[in-house]
Amino acid sequence: MQQRDLYQHHVNPGHYAELLEAKAQRLRDLFADFNPPSLQVHASSPSHFRLRAEFRLWHDGDRCFYAMFEPGDKSKVYEVREFPVASHLINELMVRLLEEIQPSELLRRKLFQVEFLTTLSGDALITMIYHKPLGDEWRAEAEALQARLGYPIVGRSRKQKLVLERDYVSEALQVDGKTLHYRQIEGGFTQPNGGMNQQMLSWARSAAADIHHDGNNGQNNHEPSSDLLELYCGNGNFSMALADTFRRVLATEISKTSVAAAQVNIADNQLDNVVIARLSSEEFVQALRGERTFERLSGVDLSHYDFRTVLVDPPRAGLDDESVKQVQGYDNIIYISCNPNTLHDNLQVLCNTHEIRRFALFDQFPYTDHIETGVVLTRKNPS
Repeated sequence: MQQRDLYQHHVNPGHYAELLEAKAQRLRDLFADFNPPSLQVHASSPSHFRLRAEFRLWHDGDRCFYAMFEPGDKSKVYEVREFPVASHLINELMVRLLEEIQPSELLRRKLFQVEFLTTLSGDALITMIYHKPLGDEWRAEAEALQARLGYPIVGRSRKQKLVLERDYVSEALQVDGKTLHYRQIEGGFTQPNGGMNQQMLSWARSAAADIHHDGNNGQNNHEPSSDLLELYCGNGNFSMALADTFRRVLATEISKTSVAAAQVNIADNQLDNVVIARLSSEEFVQALRGERTFERLSGVDLSHYDFRTVLVDPPRAGLDDESVKQVQGYDNIIYISCNPNTLHDNLQVLCNTHEIRRFALFDQFPYTDHIETGVVLTRKNPS
């Protein structure tokens, strides 16, 4: 077993600009065949940008510590004393939690993983995962720990989840002078880089403004006349930010956890023009075509919507063939991608009918090969 600070050798803010430009050039090269406009590069903070992190707990006698493993070789264990890519609050709680549980055999025994979820607005949630059932004694001691730390704790073990206070954090993002409120539930997907998320939401709002401007032949119109369809909406991350840029927003998401959070977010942001439907992208395409009806769409009259713009934020696999065909039916496509290779594949078809008007890189994960891409496509004028 080796003990050292694994990340101090891999994260060097002094090299960040160089690494980001290398990513940008890879993206330019990959999409050169589409002749896109100039790439807009959105840089992350070079350190303390990640709002969530999870660590294995390694036990060495009566001592335990956060551990990571050599990629491809789990026999090499590295002690993690600090995590410079994570938020300042995560780094603070890492230390405080270990100090608190070290003297407690009940809290420490068979604890094998700890997860931290934090926000830009200063909230946090700690999840402690065990290889043992959690009973009343554990709850009592964990509640005392929660009181000392000042942040809620969730305990998990096989087929067991104990919520001592709450299982979510509340985030407040600042976007274009607006404060947007989000509930982020433990175990649900959220954007890990809050600062970059704010940049993405601002970019999407700017894209929507351009779409409306072009659609009105350059005339200013402060009352949007068309609606937004959103697929893979998650907890309504983009839905909340774009609600005031469209007449109405109809968004779909298959995860029950994310849909529940989205409903809270609609209420917290006092929106009356956003509807979230718990449907997969494939199911919603079937509903739009009239091929199937869904109880989960009861009360939603699809014929009353005027969808000219669609926003998609699919998983790494990208859009399936039927969804690609469906989104081609809209004048404007805002596509957020976490996998440039599947985005490239989808664009092979989409660019038969549409052209790329915006092309952006969002560096969600500095110091990794991961690239988040945004493109805006508009329908080609018939020749």
